Amino acid sequence: QVRLVEHGGGLVQPGGSLTLSCAASGINFPYARMGWYRQAPGNQRELVATITFGGTPNYPLSVKGRFTISRNNAENTVQLQMNNLNSADTAVYYCNGEIAGRTYWGQGTQVTVSS
Repeated sequence: QVRLVEHGGGLVQPGGSLTLSCAASGINFPYARMGWYRQAPGNQRELVATITFGGTPNYPLSVKGRFTISRNNAENTVQLQMNNLNSADTAVYYCNGEIAGRTYWGQGTQVTVSS
């Protein structure tokens, strides 16, 4: 059974930083493309960052230069370092894993950016 469990969400002030982590189990992690998505109320789920099994990251323009995704294949974890956060970053953040044509999701963690 594949499980993706996120940690690290919370309340942060504008301009602040937050790190999310995702622990994966039941998946051949080193060969999975991992990623983070987010969904704000009333909006569709959108890409935040992905990282290939080889460690190549990809970001949309909305977070490029502020967010950094990384992975630890020995510990089956993927992290998202988020800097210079603003209110538009408020959303539920989901860990995502893709391997062998299948997609897996975590339960999500809330990130709220507010003063």
